[in-house]
Formats: sequence, C-alpha cells, structure tokens
Amino acid sequence: MKNMQKLDIDHEYLKQTLLELLAIPSPVGFTDEVVHYTCGKLGELGVPYELTRRGAIRATIKGETDRPACAVVAHLDTLGATVRLIKDNGRLALLPLGSWSSRFAEGARVTLFTDIGPFRGTILPLMASGHAFNNQVDDQPTNWTQVELRLDENVHSKADLTQLGVNIGDFIAIDPQPELHENGYISSRHLDDKAGVAALLAAIKAIVESGLSLPVYFHPMFTITEEVGFGASAVLDARISEMVSIDIAIPAEGQNSREHGVTVAICDSSGPFDYHLTRELLRLCKDHEIEHQRDVFPYYFSDSAAALRAGYDIRHALLGFGADASHGYERTHLSSLHAIAELVTLYAQNGPVVARDRRAIGPLEGFPHQWKPEDIEEPTPMPHPKEFL
Repeated sequence: MKNMQKLDIDHEYLKQTLLELLAIPSPVGFTDEVVHYTCGKLGELGVPYELTRRGAIRATIKGETDRPACAVVAHLDTLGATVRLIKDNGRLALLPLGSWSSRFAEGARVTLFTDIGPFRGTILPLMASGHAFNNQVDDQPTNWTQVELRLDENVHSKADLTQLGVNIGDFIAIDPQPELHENGYISSRHLDDKAGVAALLAAIKAIVESGLSLPVYFHPMFTITEEVGFGASAVLDARISEMVSIDIAIPAEGQNSREHGVTVAICDSSGPFDYHLTRELLRLCKDHEIEHQRDVFPYYFSDSAAALRAGYDIRHALLGFGADASHGYERTHLSSLHAIAELVTLYAQNGPVVARDRRAIGPLEGFPHQWKPEDIEEPTPMPHPKEFL
C-alpha cells in the first residue's frame, strides 16, 4: 500500500456548501451565477482555476509533475424547463431541459426568468381541480403536453403575458425544497449533481489544508452541460490521462446502488468504464475501509462518457452517491457524500494508474494486462467418447 492518508472531511462545510449550491437556480443553459459561486469557493481555498468561454471550470492543485495529470469532475447544471408556448388562457406550455418526467414537475414551485426580471409560479396539470374535473384529474395522461405553468400574476391571456415581458424560451428553475434531517438524510431536487459538487469542494478543502505533496497535478473540474449530454467535452487538457466523474448512483429495484457509501460504476449506457482505473478506485476503497459497492447503469450518461465521445483518449471512471428517485424528489445520505470526498482525497494522492500514460501514444512497453494466460487454469480434458462405452 502506498503511504497515503484518508483525510478528514469538514462535515459542516460540506453541508453548508450543499445548501448554498441548492439555493442558486442553475438549470442547464442558465448557469453563470453558480459558476461565480463555485469560483468564489475555490478562491477562498486559494486554488487557481480557469474558465472556458461558457463557464466550465478547471482548477489546479499542483503536484510533482503535470504529465500525466488526473482530474475529478462534477456538474453544476440541473434539470429545468423553458417556455415552449404562450397560451391563450394566460398560462405557459413547457419544454423540459434535460430528461425528466412531467410527473415530477406537477405541483413544483418555480421561478420564471424573463428579460426584465423573475416571476414566481406553479407547474400544474391541465386539469388540476378535482372539484371541476372529478375523476378526469386522475385519468389524464402524464406527459409534458399535459402540464402548464401558472404565474402568480394578474395574467389571463396571451396579451397579458406578453405585456408582462414573457417570451418563448425564457428559463424556468425548479425550487429544490431541501430538507436536511438529523439522521443524515437529505431530500431535495437537484442533488444531481450539486451534492457531488459539494463533496468535491469538501475534498479540495481537505487536500489544501493537509499540506500534502501530490504525485501529479490534480484538476478538480466543474461542468455546465452534463444534463444535455455534453459534460466534460471542452474542459480537459492534453496532459490529463485520467478523469473520475462524481454523480448520482441509482438505488432502485434491479440495481445494486445504496444511499450509503460509494457506488463504483462498472458500466453505463456508453459502455464500460476503464478497467484499470475502476479497479484502482475499488482497491482504494478496500485498503482504506470506505464502504462501497459496484453497479451498472443501462440508462445513464455522464461527464466522463461525454469526454470520450468528444475524442479525448483518457481513462475514465464514475463514482456515485446513492440518489433515490433520481431526477425527481431525490434523497441521499450525508455519509455517502462524506465517503465520496474521502475517496477523492485518496485518489488525488494515488498517482497515475498506468505510468505509461504520461505519453498520449507510444510503444507496447508498459501497456497493462487485464489478465495473463498463466493466471488461467488449464481446462480439464473431456473424456474421449469411447470412454463412455
């Protein structure tokens, strides 16, 4: 085992950072303010950073060498909606931003951001009153054409909404409604991925305050378009050979994820994560007694996968905190975020999983094995057919 330390995580910092992040509306495409907040947190810790044109963040904690470097990424954008149509009845039809069910939108309190200022409202099904529609309230379909936004303003027509300053394409942020319980559970919308961001910032704080010397440059990164499939497609550096995403894991029937410990993903809808990096993360969990489990996600896409699709030749992996009812009223446990942060502090101290990766391309020498022929037992020969006679 390498001489590594599982660093202490500031639990109160993690909780407060999460609540502050949740309080900042950041539906995908409307993320500038949460970018400013995150850069402020990095500045408080004395960690330098750079931004892409649109606001993805790449921070740097220096190590002994910058080639190869490693990265850990979480995303700042959340689910949301935009105005699809201004309706004659003074209400608004919606287009979802990101993939989520209108079932979870019904009853949500929201903020509509217009060019002249914000307005409050509620997303309702088209037939919202049992006193008016009786059983039709329960029988109506569940889809985005069956909901509308009612603004808390004196608007009863398309003209009223236009006069108010509402336009097609205005952004709609869904209230998170967080509840943090004494037993460690937190329920809220948008834990995906603001809980992951909070865990990453808590890990950065622990690394900086420890004063440890890292073997390679460590790049915490924060992206702004994960919910629409772009993710870490424009923030990487050619010197980075590995990237670990922090995002939700899926506790549900047929899945192996839990709301406690770290879930190490083996595969998602884009295919398998890197064999060697994934096994190294599992080894770190075992060696340092971090509660963990493995899972596969057939209906899932992450920052890491987006980077590969963008053409980056990196080793990629995914660490998840269990988020029950994903993309709805989510719930996780703070112990899971704590475990994620601890594992990130160990990963930053670990160094490259394959030393050869300092070169983007090179000879076979140093290329790893997943298994070796001598590790496989020779199969027992089958008896000759005559021996059965």
